[in-house]
Amino acid sequence: MVLAGIAVFGLHTLTDRYDRTVAREELLDPGARTERPNLSGPLNYLLIGTDKRPGDTTSEQRADTILIVHVPAGLREAYLVSIPRDLLVAIPAGNGYGGGQDKINAAYEHGGGGRPGAQLLSATLSRLTGIRFDGAALVDFAGIKKVIDLLGGVRMCVDSEVRSIHTNRVFSPGCRQMTGAEALDYVRQRYDLPGGDYDRQRHQQQLLRALLDRAGETNLRNNPIKLDQVIRAVGGSLTVDSNGVPLEDLVLALRGLPANALQGVQVPSYPQLIDETSYVVLDNGGNGLFDAVRGTRMPDWARANPRWVIRL
Repeated sequence: MVLAGIAVFGLHTLTDRYDRTVAREELLDPGARTERPNLSGPLNYLLIGTDKRPGDTTSEQRADTILIVHVPAGLREAYLVSIPRDLLVAIPAGNGYGGGQDKINAAYEHGGGGRPGAQLLSATLSRLTGIRFDGAALVDFAGIKKVIDLLGGVRMCVDSEVRSIHTNRVFSPGCRQMTGAEALDYVRQRYDLPGGDYDRQRHQQQLLRALLDRAGETNLRNNPIKLDQVIRAVGGSLTVDSNGVPLEDLVLALRGLPANALQGVQVPSYPQLIDETSYVVLDNGGNGLFDAVRGTRMPDWARANPRWVIRL
C-alpha cells in the first residue's frame, strides 16, 4: 500500500528497484493461500509484524502485530482487520510443534519464526476464520522506523496520555509529528490504556494511515535520491509472499486506493481470565466478521457493526 502511494515517480522504475531489495519467501501455508489472486478483488492479505530486535537470531519471537488487509471488489476501499494478539486459538501441529491451545501470537514462535513461523500462523488463522489469503508480508519494525524517518516523520494524534513501558517516554494528548522511533514506541503500548490492547490495535491502524498520508504528501518525484532511499527501505523492511503475482501488477491494481478510504476493524471479542492467564475470546464467533471478509459483504457488515469499526 505504501508502494502504491509513492508510485507517482513511475511504476516500472519503482517496482524494478523494489524487486532488487525485497526478500521473497513462501510465508503462507499451502492450505491458507488462494490458487491465484483475482486483482479485481476482493483481496485478502496477511500482514505480520514481529517483535524481533536487531541482531536477534533466536526463534523465540512472537507476532507483535497481526492484520488482515481486506480490499473489496473495485479496489476503492480497504479494511484493516486487527487480530487480538491474546486471542485463544487452536494452533495446529507444525515444524516440530505438536499443536495445542495458545494465544494466536504464539503460533509464530511455535513455528520457529521466519518463514515456518509465518506459515504456522497463517494456517492457524485460516482454520479459525476460513479465510484463504492472496498474499502475505512479514514486517521488520526496524525497517519501518527507517521508512518513517526518510519520509520526515508521520503525524499522529494522541487521545489520552500514554507512558511507554519500553522507554519511559510520555505521550501527551494532542497531534504532533513523530519520528520513526517515537511512532513505533507509541503504537506498541497497551498497558494502562483505557481500552487496553484494543486501543493498541487502533493506534497501529492509525500509523498505517499516517504512513500512506505522508507518502502521498512527500514530493519524491522531484528527489530521485530520496525516492530511491525510501523504496529500498520499504523493500528492506519486508519479506513478501505475492502468491505468484508480479509486483508491478499488484502496485498497478492498488495505486488508485485512496488513503481516506481506509477503515480499521476490531474483531468482536472480549478479555477473559482462564487458569490465571489473560486471553481474548471471540464474541459469538466473531459476529459474522470472518464470513464477511471471505465473501463480498464487508461493507454491509461494517455498516451494521459500527462499534467495531474505526474510520481512519
